[in-house]
Amino acid sequence: MVKQAGMVAWLGGIAALIGLATWSGLGAVGQAVSSVGWGILLVVLARAVALAVAGVGWWLLFPSKMRPQLRTCVLLRFVREATNVLLPLAQVGGDLIGAGLLTLYAVPGALAAASVIVDVLIQAATQFLFAIFGLLALIALEASEALARSAAVGIAVATLMLAGFYLAQRRGGQRILRAIVSRLAGDREWRVLGTIDAVYQNLGVIYAARSNVIASGVVHLAGWAIGVAEVAIVFAFMGHPVGIGEALVIESLLHAVRGAAFAIPSALGAQEGALVVLCAAFGIPPEQAIALSLVKRAADLVLGVPGLLGWQMLEWGRLMPSYRRQPAREAVNPRSQSH
Repeated sequence: MVKQAGMVAWLGGIAALIGLATWSGLGAVGQAVSSVGWGILLVVLARAVALAVAGVGWWLLFPSKMRPQLRTCVLLRFVREATNVLLPLAQVGGDLIGAGLLTLYAVPGALAAASVIVDVLIQAATQFLFAIFGLLALIALEASEALARSAAVGIAVATLMLAGFYLAQRRGGQRILRAIVSRLAGDREWRVLGTIDAVYQNLGVIYAARSNVIASGVVHLAGWAIGVAEVAIVFAFMGHPVGIGEALVIESLLHAVRGAAFAIPSALGAQEGALVVLCAAFGIPPEQAIALSLVKRAADLVLGVPGLLGWQMLEWGRLMPSYRRQPAREAVNPRSQSH
């Protein structure tokens, strides 16, 4: 049922994208995209740097004695992004895949899962902060009072969602999850509950290293800021240059919309509609807004295809008879520590 819902959302998003492009004028959109020319390469480069920075942010979360190689986290961050944006999955499906692949590099499963959970929360929190910066820039530019009000409401709602996501990772969330699993797991209850306890224990270890969490947040925020360059590059090559403030508003509030539309694969349709509205606040015509979205999706494709191939290579390697996984480092075991 979940897969069917994801496919329906994916197809609906594609239909919305095509509808918006047609409404904007296919010829005009095509001309706007072609005007970017080799600037698309610069967009791909900026995106690659942003993803590598996100991989560093993830790597910083691991306890120093349990930390995998930096290149491993960077590589798997590309895989996570590729599966999130190119496959008909909700935009968190790639994060689950990334956690599974991390166990191939001698990282215990409970620690891998906990690291991804915290990483997703920090990404969401820094994205939230990035959106606040965009809202402040929008107010300062006095571009659209109605848009500023809508953005403020969205940010207020996001505050509650972030708080709920964080609280779900604390002891209260653990007790609730254990109660649910106790009713649903059946004969596998003891094993599932043990896994839950191990994940929560590792969450506690990660959060206890506050300097690591703060460093990860700073790095992730820098990664979001790099995306501002994508907007500035595209419109500069289109012959409609925008200032840093305008680019900040467009990029930050676009990601806020993408975050809210996490259940729609790759935010298809939602991204395009958001860009039309955001760009209109600065007098940018809809065909150029759609062109910006298509250029961003071209970067998704250029970087995503190698990411998907890398994922398949790792999976094939795990299935090959010659494959030998390194001995897993000892995970934090909740049973081995006093409570």
